[in-house]
Amino acid sequence: QVQLVESGGGLVQAGGSLRLSCAASGSITSIRNMGWYRQAPGKQRELVATITNGGTINYADSVKGRFSISRDNGKNTAYLQMSSLKPEDTAVYYCNANITYWRIMFHTQEYWGQGTQVTVSS
Repeated sequence: QVQLVESGGGLVQAGGSLRLSCAASGSITSIRNMGWYRQAPGKQRELVATITNGGTINYADSVKGRFSISRDNGKNTAYLQMSSLKPEDTAVYYCNANITYWRIMFHTQEYWGQGTQVTVSS
């Protein structure tokens, strides 16, 4: 069974930093895109950053210059380093990945993690 597990959320003061991790586990053959999304109360889920297996990165304008996404393909893990955090960054952060796995045949499916809360106090 393939799953994504996030960790690293918490409470931090404005201007502080946090590092989120997203580990994929299971009978994984390969992972194409990995990304982070967030959802604040009363708002729609929005893209934060994505990274392909080739290392191509995309950021939301609101986090450019403050957040950095990376991945360790050997560990099937993605990271989101968040710096200069603002109260408006407060949200549940979700990991997303397109994962290919083997079960009788190859399957490619989109997976979401359970989410990790990030709260930035002013």
